[in-house]
Amino acid sequence: LAHLRDVNMEDLLRREPVEIDLEEIASYIGGKTVLVTGAGGSIGSELCRQICSASAARLIMVDNCENNLFDIEQELLQNHEYNTEVIPVLINVTNRAMIERAFQKFNPQVVFHAAAYKHVPMMERYPIEAYFNNVIGTKNTAEIADAYGVQTFILVSTDKAVNPTSVMGATKRLAELTIKDINRTSKTRFAAVRFGNVLGSRGSVVPTFIKQIEKGGPVTVTHPEMKRYFMTIPEAVQLIIQAGAMARGSEIFVLDMGEPVKIKDLACDLIRLAGREPGRDIQIEYTGIRPGEKLYEELFTDREDMYATKHQRIFISKKEIDEQYINVG
Repeated sequence: LAHLRDVNMEDLLRREPVEIDLEEIASYIGGKTVLVTGAGGSIGSELCRQICSASAARLIMVDNCENNLFDIEQELLQNHEYNTEVIPVLINVTNRAMIERAFQKFNPQVVFHAAAYKHVPMMERYPIEAYFNNVIGTKNTAEIADAYGVQTFILVSTDKAVNPTSVMGATKRLAELTIKDINRTSKTRFAAVRFGNVLGSRGSVVPTFIKQIEKGGPVTVTHPEMKRYFMTIPEAVQLIIQAGAMARGSEIFVLDMGEPVKIKDLACDLIRLAGREPGRDIQIEYTGIRPGEKLYEELFTDREDMYATKHQRIFISKKEIDEQYINVG
């Protein structure tokens, strides 16, 4: 059981991880002032590490969770390899006046908007909070980025925004449409990145399964046919940074995550990694699909055309594609 704590998330992907040359693509970050919302989250904190590695001049870390913001600040300050000035800002993206004050004070050139509520069943219970945080928070941050002349704005979205059946998915789709609308008249380049499920992120399925296995089970799966696309935290963050390098405005970037994985198969993999046998030592219990959930997710809507780019395993959705993106070979 002790080995479970050291599980390599890449071993659970059932495909080769995508690797991107960060040195090549992060040149637009070096020497710049970069602002990250949701900086204390699983994606946001890894973004902060990569931004420091790319030698940004200043990193403005925005989060409304005091503990998360404190943790990532301390981690970055204690890494003496980084030369980036790290500035924590404890505010909520729904507070437009405070967000504007941060932009006015620090004048960021690149913005990664990762702040969001993400748990589907929880957002079904609190739809108004989901709307304010995911939609109004995005609108506030994007409009202010436009007003203050930010060069590049990347929205972190989700595959749940495609034909959404949940409140969370619908709010993220509205967030995508919001930045696409602002992009029409803005000099700022606005783009979005869609993820599948991120392995190992806070509150995700793997940490939940590990806790259940450590207690002897059962491991709870909603439905035997439930499938999801998976990616690791480093893959997700590399895609965000890549999107910032490629963005010309209004695109949605998606990573080729291979075939979707059945959640029950992921549970069985983890049980075996713990030296147990599924169904004998640790039981799998099916609890039923929760409100807002789908059996499988999609990466693009029927109205969106998917194009390969010149970067392997990165796809782009846009009705009017600049030819320089397309992998014509």
